Amino acid sequence: MSRKNNIYPNKEGCPVEFTLDVIGGKWKGILFYHMIDGKKRFNEFRKICPSITQRMLTLQLRELEADGIVHREVYHQVPPKVEYSLTEFGRTLEPIVLQMKEWGDANREVLEARRSNSLLKEQQK
Repeated sequence: MSRKNNIYPNKEGCPVEFTLDVIGGKWKGILFYHMIDGKKRFNEFRKICPSITQRMLTLQLRELEADGIVHREVYHQVPPKVEYSLTEFGRTLEPIVLQMKEWGDANREVLEARRSNSLLKEQQK
């Protein structure tokens, strides 16, 4: 497929940017990745991502839910129970996220070394 015919005048029209916007929030990728294995409860996410605030976790999950990526199931019991899972629509992003994980695994060390060298050069100026 030729990319030269796909010219986007701004990032809003670019489908790659659009996709990254859906899964590219500060925590959305890791939340999505962990839901691939199945339903998760709010406090499970807090254990997976201990540095995320409750407010930010709520915001990221709500955005994923609003986009139809995540389903929020509320069980009417005491204490309240809420589970989050990927929707069928959300599952269409699964191969993309798994490819991103593979790419990250394969290239993390190289990029971290480059970034470290770049910072050293900046500090030496």
